[in-house]
Amino acid sequence: MASATSPLTCSASDLAPLLGATANATAAAAFLCSRFTAISDRFVDTSYAVDNTYLLFSAYLVFAMQLGFAMLCAGSVRAKNTMNIMLTNVLDAAAGGISYYLFGYAFAFGSPSNGFIGKHFFGLKEFPSPLADYSFFLYQWAFAIAAAGITSGSIAERTQFVAYLIYSSFLTGFVYPIVSHWFWSGDGWASPARTSGPLLFSSGAIDFAGSGVVHMVGGIAGLWGALIEGPRIGRFDRSGRSVALRGHSASLVVLGSFLLWFGWYGFNPGSFLTILKAYGTGGDYYGQWSAVGRTAVTTTLAGCTAALTTLFSKRLLVGHWTVTDVCNGLLGGFAAITSGCSVVEPWAAMVCGFVAAWVLIGCNKLAERFKYDDPLEAAQLHGGCGAWGLLFTGLFARGGYVDEVYGGHGRPHGLFMGGGGRLLAAQIVQILVIAGWVTATMGPLFYWLHKMKLLRISGEDEMHGMDLTRHGGFAYAYTDEDDQSLRAGVMMRKVEPASASPIGQPQFSPSAV
Repeated sequence: MASATSPLTCSASDLAPLLGATANATAAAAFLCSRFTAISDRFVDTSYAVDNTYLLFSAYLVFAMQLGFAMLCAGSVRAKNTMNIMLTNVLDAAAGGISYYLFGYAFAFGSPSNGFIGKHFFGLKEFPSPLADYSFFLYQWAFAIAAAGITSGSIAERTQFVAYLIYSSFLTGFVYPIVSHWFWSGDGWASPARTSGPLLFSSGAIDFAGSGVVHMVGGIAGLWGALIEGPRIGRFDRSGRSVALRGHSASLVVLGSFLLWFGWYGFNPGSFLTILKAYGTGGDYYGQWSAVGRTAVTTTLAGCTAALTTLFSKRLLVGHWTVTDVCNGLLGGFAAITSGCSVVEPWAAMVCGFVAAWVLIGCNKLAERFKYDDPLEAAQLHGGCGAWGLLFTGLFARGGYVDEVYGGHGRPHGLFMGGGGRLLAAQIVQILVIAGWVTATMGPLFYWLHKMKLLRISGEDEMHGMDLTRHGGFAYAYTDEDDQSLRAGVMMRKVEPASASPIGQPQFSPSAV
C-alpha cells in the first residue's frame, strides 16, 4: 500500500547524467533536487495536516455523543432524577479525562510494551511521538468516556454520587485501557495489527471501532453494577411481575438518539485514523477515502434495518408503535455493526442490523424474567448487541476489505465469505476474555462499594428522587404520573392556570411544586 506520508527522494548523482556532460550539470542537478525535496516535504506536511484534521474532526463527533448520551439518559429516567443523570454524564467526561490522561492512555497505547499492558506516555510524557500525536489521544479519550457513559445508564436512579466518581475513574483509567491495548495496540496479544509477535489464529480479533472494546466493556460493567445494586423500588411487584417505570420524555430520547447517530459517523469511519491513503500504486479514484465512505454506509444501513425490525417486531409482540423501543433498536444496530463496519458489504450490514434487533428483544425478555433492572437497557443493548457484532464480523468479513484495512494478502476472513473459521475463533476468544476481564475487575469494585455502603442511596431518597434529596431541587416542574413510588411522598405537579382566572393572569395552585 502506498503511503501519502512517504517522502519522495531525489539524488543529484542520479540526476546529473540526465542533464548532459556540461560543466554545470552537477550544480543544476543539486538545485533541482533541493527544489524537488522541498516540494516533497510540503506534500508530506500537508498529508499529515489532512490526516490530523480528519482525526480531530472525528474526535469532536465522538465527543458530541456525550450530549447524545445525556439526552437519552435524561429522557429514559423519571423526572425526579433528571439533574442527577445529567450530572453523571458530565462527570464521566470530566473524571474520565483526568484518569485517561494520567494512566489510561499509557496503559492502552504506551508502546513499546508487552502484549498485556502499555508502559509509556504516562501523563503524556514525551508526547507527541512518531507513533501518535495529540489528536490520537483526544480521539481515544472520547472512546474511553463513551464506555463509562454506557455503564452509568445501567445503574441510573439509585446510585450514590461518590460511586460514579470511583467507578468512572477506574473504568477509564484501567479496565477499558487494558482491553483496548489487547485489541487495538500494535503490541496487543490479540490485535490484528500486531507487529511484535504472531497473530491470534493467524488473524487477530477484528473489532474495528469497538463493539467489544467499547460497548461490551461498558455493557458488562453496567450489568454487574445493576445486579449488585438490585432493581429500583417498584420495578417489580410483590408477585414478581414487571412494572414499567417509564422515562419522562420521549422527546429527549429521540433527540439523544439522533445525536448519537450523528456522532457514530466519527466513531466508525473515524476509526481509520487517516484518510489520505491510497490502496495499490495510487493515482486511482479508489483508496482509503472510499473505505471511509463505505464504512459510513454500512453503519447507516445496520442502524436503519435494526430500527425498522424493532418497529414491526414490537408492534406484533405488544401491539404498539413505540418510539423509545425503536430508538433502542436503532442504537443496538449501531453497536453491533461497529466491529465489522469497515470489512463487510452493505447488504451484510442489513443482516447485522436485523439480527441485532432480535438480540436486543431477546436480552430484554431474559432481563425481565430474571428481574434484572436496567433503566436504559444498556447492558442488553451494548453488551448483547456488541457480542453479536463480533460474531457477525467473524461470519461476514470480506477478504479483500480485510487485506486493505489491516494489510497483507490472503488474511483469514469471514466464515460465510469463504475465509475459514480462524477469524471467527478469534472473535469468540475476544468475547470470552472481555467478559472475563470486566467481570474480574468491575464486579469486585461494585461489590466493595456495596459493602462499604457507597453504592446505593437510601430507600427514602430513591422514593423522593435524587434531584430533590441530593441536588437541591427538581430539574423542572413535571408530573411522573406513572410513578407509584411518588404517591405517598413528594409529588411534582404541572403548573396549570386556574379556570376562573382572567386571560393573561394565571393563578397557581399553592400545592404545585
